[in-house]
This record gives sequence, C-alpha cells and structure tokens, in this order.
Amino acid sequence: MGTQDIIDTLAGIEPGSALDAIRTRRLQARENAQKSYLALFEPIDPSEFSLSERAAVAAFVTGLHGESAVAAFYREKLAANADGAPLLEAIAAEIERGRTSGPYGAFPAGPLSIENKAGLIYRASVERKPVLGARLTAALEHAHLLVLRPRDAASADMKALLAAGWSTTGIVTLSQLVAFLSFQVRVVSGLRTLAAASAQEVAS
Repeated sequence: MGTQDIIDTLAGIEPGSALDAIRTRRLQARENAQKSYLALFEPIDPSEFSLSERAAVAAFVTGLHGESAVAAFYREKLAANADGAPLLEAIAAEIERGRTSGPYGAFPAGPLSIENKAGLIYRASVERKPVLGARLTAALEHAHLLVLRPRDAASADMKALLAAGWSTTGIVTLSQLVAFLSFQVRVVSGLRTLAAASAQEVAS
C-alpha cells in the first residue's frame, strides 16, 4: 500500500518498533483496517456522501469519544477540506452539546430490560442548523444515536435520513463510517496505552 497506515500514524508506531512487530503478526487485520479507511475517506465515488460530510461526521464522532490524536486528525481533515472550514466551529459546538457517557437506551421488553438506561437524546441546535444544512444535521443526529444509543436505533431514524436527502447507499456508508471510527478510536487508544507502558518499562 502506497499510503502510510493510518492507525500506525495515529498511534505513533515507528517502523521496526515492538508495536510494529505486534501489528505485523496480524497483518490481515492491519491491511483490512487500512483498506476500510481508504474506502471510507478516499472513495472512488463520493457522490452519495461528500468528502466534507465524511470529514464533518468523523470530527463529530471522534470528538464524542473525547480528545485524542484521532479527534485532532479528523478536525484537521475537516479544516483542510474546501467546504469544511466554516463547519469547524459548528461541529465543535455540537460535540459539546452531544457529549455524554454511554452507551444507553432501552432493550426490547424481556430479561434485559433491567439494563435499560436513560440518557441524552441529541438533537442539533436550532441556531447551527443553517450552517450544518439538513443532510449533515440528520447525519450527526444519526451518528450520535449509533455511538451512544445503539439499542434505540429504529426504522424511523432511517426515514429521518431519507427525508433529509440521504440515499439508501449513503445511509449504509454513513453507518459503516461511524462503526469504523469507533473501532479506530479504540484500537489507537489501546496501542498508545501499550506504547506508554512499554516506554515506562524501558525507563524503569
């Protein structure tokens, strides 16, 4: 692959390091994660889900997970996009509006109902909707649902996206992007923790 591995970059993994060797042992997983990143953020045809929309959703989702190298990377990606700069401030404000602990929501009636947990039902602020536009507003609300209230996802949420101008293909890609980002945040966080522990061992 000509492009540098994004997870290695975000986790600060140097070629030949102990963590590089660990990742090399699971080469297929490493390559699949990179292919997923390229398919989602450097697609052949972004017509159903524009690059600026992808960067905005990515900045929002990774921001919900907390400040990290991953969140900073997608903020920069949004800022670098031709249509993204005006969205930076709006996305930052929406992250603060939507940040909460989770996941939460309700299970179908049954033995798991005891695990039901109420929480924030995020809606984009009225004053920022003109900046975000209908499509991105719906995308952020759906992304928040998938990240923090996955058990509450229902067909009505798909209808809201369709009503905002999303195609079925675009909705599938949006869901894939949110899932990939949640995975990426966890992997990078874990690798950075391993790197810090390894550095501490060497120093002691």
